[in-house]
Amino acid sequence: MLTLLHTSPVHVPVFDALRDREHPGLGLRHVVDEELLALARSGGPGAADSALAAALADAVAGGATAVLCTCSTIGAAAEAYAGRFGVPVLRVDRPMAAAAVAAAPGRDTVRIAVVASVDSTFGPTCDVVREEAAAAGRRVDIRTVAAEGAWERFEAGDRDGYLDLVARTVDRVTEVDVVVLAQASMADAAARTRAHLTVPVLASPATGLRAAAAIVQ
Repeated sequence: MLTLLHTSPVHVPVFDALRDREHPGLGLRHVVDEELLALARSGGPGAADSALAAALADAVAGGATAVLCTCSTIGAAAEAYAGRFGVPVLRVDRPMAAAAVAAAPGRDTVRIAVVASVDSTFGPTCDVVREEAAAAGRRVDIRTVAAEGAWERFEAGDRDGYLDLVARTVDRVTEVDVVVLAQASMADAAARTRAHLTVPVLASPATGLRAAAAIVQ
């Protein structure tokens, strides 16, 4: 069984729909722990380590054969625990990062815009992009772009307002080869942009679940 570790309940229907569409029959168990993101935002990703370890231990005790962390802020910390619990622990945004690095194959340097609505996400997302670039032997020029005011809409439960603000932020980005939506909650903003007609606008849920499903199945 694949266990998904979320820091918001809004991700549950998103991944259930992806499973039903692309991976019918895949057993999913959702664990939502909003405190993990709160701890990471207030004290940095390391501040959530003990709570994250407890959540992963519970997931394995509950029968997980692999765990997919859907929160980009704590993704690196989650990956680091893979050897400790005896099951694969994946971060949802690594396949997206690999896809971003593979963009614009004719260019010497890939120009990547990382869009996020929470500042704590920028560091971990840029780090995983750099890791994938190093593995692929490619140079990257990463620009971080904040979706100002979007997270407040998210916290208020205004999903459409949140996605529209993210989409408008993306549409103001110029002179890049690819746009990375750093948080899984942003995925549906891609289709609301004009930018996706001219450059790839990448989101993490579909590719992240695909990678995890391949391991489980």
